[in-house]
Amino acid sequence: MNAPTPSLYIDRPEDVAVAARALAGGAVVAAAFANFYALVTRPDAATVRRVNLAKGRPVHQIGSITTAIGRIPGMFDWSRISPRLPIARVRALMDALYGAGPFGFRGPAAVRLPEHVTQLARGLRTTQVIAPGLTCPSNTFFDRALAETGTDHLYITSANRSRHHTGAVEEPAHWKAGALAADFAHLDDLVVLAHPDEAAARAAYPGYLTTSVTLLSFHAPECELEEPPVLTVDRHGSLHLDDVRRAAAPLGLQVRLGDAAGQRLRVRGYAGALV
Repeated sequence: MNAPTPSLYIDRPEDVAVAARALAGGAVVAAAFANFYALVTRPDAATVRRVNLAKGRPVHQIGSITTAIGRIPGMFDWSRISPRLPIARVRALMDALYGAGPFGFRGPAAVRLPEHVTQLARGLRTTQVIAPGLTCPSNTFFDRALAETGTDHLYITSANRSRHHTGAVEEPAHWKAGALAADFAHLDDLVVLAHPDEAAARAAYPGYLTTSVTLLSFHAPECELEEPPVLTVDRHGSLHLDDVRRAAAPLGLQVRLGDAAGQRLRVRGYAGALV
């Protein structure tokens, strides 16, 4: 049975303020995020480890980050990308893809980012920044949460229990708040900041599946070998590969699927749900 309808909504400033204060105090916020939901918390190592355990993940699994849309470029160390990959083109692609809807980029991590939100790729520290797109009201929540925590980034992860816990081949992200709350009923500090109208949220992103975002890497060694430069889809999620390629092509960039991205992520099904 689903949990009761949540009482906090992403379009209410007073609810956003309550959720941001709760996050700063250590709570886990299940936030409306484009056309689905994501879990967002403080970025400190202890909180990231606690959420990993709550999801059934390995405790030290590396986390992703999110931030206010204008801060995203500052999460990367642009001095570490290939000199053959023009920064202006990558920034333009970021603007295009984050401007349209939910998406993720992985690239060289800014030096100040801690180890638990960075991972090594052939000796290079990288981070992945997941964002809901320019028009999503969750950006207001992120701004408020950053102000409350005094940080420039937040921890973000998919709103699902880990396949390591459930034993399933894949556990898609939640796009219904009630089912999400039921799945995380064991978290006594879970705060749900919901879409006021979930059907309308899905309709606002007709080109996107209601699942975790597609993730594009721009640190990959292919950039050194190809002309034009090649970026790699590490995860084929909500936005189709063809749409990513259409955004990249006018900028003189190619996009290919990475070894682990051959199977596109599934959408969670709900018994009796109206899609």
